[in-house]
Amino acid sequence: MKSAVETLNPTRVRLTVEVPFEELKDSLDAAYKKINQQVTVKGFRKGKIPARVIDQRFGRGAVLEEAVNDALPKFYTEAVNEAELNVLGQPEVDITELKDNETLNFTAEVDVRPAIEIPDYSGIEVEVDAVEVSDEDVDKAVEELRERFASTSPVERAAEDGDVVTIDLEAKVEGEVLEDGVASGVSYTIGSGELLEGIDDAVKGLEAGGEATFTSELKGGSAAGQEAEVTVKVTQVAARELPSLDDDFAQLASEFDTLDELKADSRKRLENMKQYDQATQAQERVLEKLLELVEVPVPEKLLADEIETRKHNLVNHQLGQMGLDLAKYLEIQGKTEEEFDAETKEQAEKGIKTQFVLDELVNKEKLNVNQEELTEHLMRRAQSSGMSPDQFAQAVVEGGQVPMLVGEVARGKALAVVVEAATVKDTNGEVVDLDDDEDETAETVEATSDSAEEKTEA
Repeated sequence: MKSAVETLNPTRVRLTVEVPFEELKDSLDAAYKKINQQVTVKGFRKGKIPARVIDQRFGRGAVLEEAVNDALPKFYTEAVNEAELNVLGQPEVDITELKDNETLNFTAEVDVRPAIEIPDYSGIEVEVDAVEVSDEDVDKAVEELRERFASTSPVERAAEDGDVVTIDLEAKVEGEVLEDGVASGVSYTIGSGELLEGIDDAVKGLEAGGEATFTSELKGGSAAGQEAEVTVKVTQVAARELPSLDDDFAQLASEFDTLDELKADSRKRLENMKQYDQATQAQERVLEKLLELVEVPVPEKLLADEIETRKHNLVNHQLGQMGLDLAKYLEIQGKTEEEFDAETKEQAEKGIKTQFVLDELVNKEKLNVNQEELTEHLMRRAQSSGMSPDQFAQAVVEGGQVPMLVGEVARGKALAVVVEAATVKDTNGEVVDLDDDEDETAETVEATSDSAEEKTEA
């Protein structure tokens, strides 16, 4: 077999392959054997039909077609390996010449990873939010905890803001009660915004037994997005009572003995959260700076497939679960379809470029992923997916996704190397000393790359 490579553009090549006919012998033998098992010829036992009889009865062309289909993947792979190409996706194959007992010639056009030069990234500088926790932040956190320990008691008066009402609901669209538009005994806190728009004004001022009708756009269900006439009946009004902010509350709501200790712990938790957000912000901004430094051509077909995948996932999974279609989603977001397409394309390009650049960094820095790092990443991914580690691991193995997880961790380590080399300052001008966590950077990379990896691994 002889092969040659022609570069069509920075992300696509054409392979020209010439195969001497004798190298098709194994595939021809396999073709005759396969056809033998599929056909019957009077006078011959199944599987024992001579090759010359198969040629006479079914045509040599059918045998050649079967043999070539069997051989092409092998010769294509050999040509790719011989040229040391890093291919993306499936090739477009064209048989240019097939002469019986002489030769098989074909071409294969395929996308390849572009050659990327990683420049010196040690000069990257980014600014992030300072970690500052005010007394107001602490008070707000303690107040939210206090809200969780509020008690309720029925009252014989009209409902007011902050009250918890028990209500029955009935929704009609065009005068017809919806099958899924009836609910009884629903508990709702007035002012929480957790139900339908307009319900707060409808129930305020009602006592137990009172009812009102209002119009609202349904958020979910069979008539999601449609205007409905909603009747609400209040069956109970209950006032919320907050516990006093004292040491007794601290003992009730936490493991601490005093309110001061509880507040100190709340401050520490808020600081940790802000430090995590700061680290994530640093990773994202360093990554953006790195991408600005590198010229990364993106294969057109890979980009088109990535855009289509992102749209499909949004429409059929995320929006589908919320009972929305794309048109309604765009209306809620206040975007035109053109703006949405442009945004999706930008995100897809960034995801592909991120993977290409960080993969090149992995190779340049000779970064490896050990079993402990992979296990830790798997545990975090399992937790975020709501599955047990064993269930998640089984799903990953059965789905052949282990290389994908390894890639996420490796890219996280590559980004951590760049972040460590960068200068990160907060808005106060102070240099930020980040405690690098490759798994956190893997999450940043994963969020940016999204579904691009599945295609580039193809």
